[in-house]
Amino acid sequence: MSGVHSLKPNPGSTHKRKRIGRGPGSGHGKTAGRGHNGQWSRSGSHSKRGFEGGQMPLHRRVPKRGFSNADFKRETTIINVSDLSRFDKGSKVGPEELIAAGLIRKVASYGLRVLGDGQIDRALTVSAHYFTEGAREKITKAGGACEVISQ
Repeated sequence: MSGVHSLKPNPGSTHKRKRIGRGPGSGHGKTAGRGHNGQWSRSGSHSKRGFEGGQMPLHRRVPKRGFSNADFKRETTIINVSDLSRFDKGSKVGPEELIAAGLIRKVASYGLRVLGDGQIDRALTVSAHYFTEGAREKITKAGGACEVISQ
């Protein structure tokens, strides 16, 4: 019977830790692999992140060009028509019901968007901020209705 308590790494995959500063016989004694003098021989030494010894750092050498519209992206929470099939026929489905059912965690700052992926076979009244043409078509074809929530 093997369990979690009997797990161990494969033979040869683990190595002994290099024990530094343990005398001249170890080969890593005295200066403990740090050489003799200089910044890195001292304890507590560090340099700035990205510092290249006075050479112009990479983040300043690389040309900066162009513009990205990513900062202005309008994030919406999306849900597909196929996800709505878990609700009973004739029920009203809105953001609160979707959160309660565990289909979404929260509604993004720009609202809820219903996409038309999949099929729906029951009449539901769906409330959302946005509907794609395909989603609106499938919901109404199944006998349901689409209610647009104003932002």
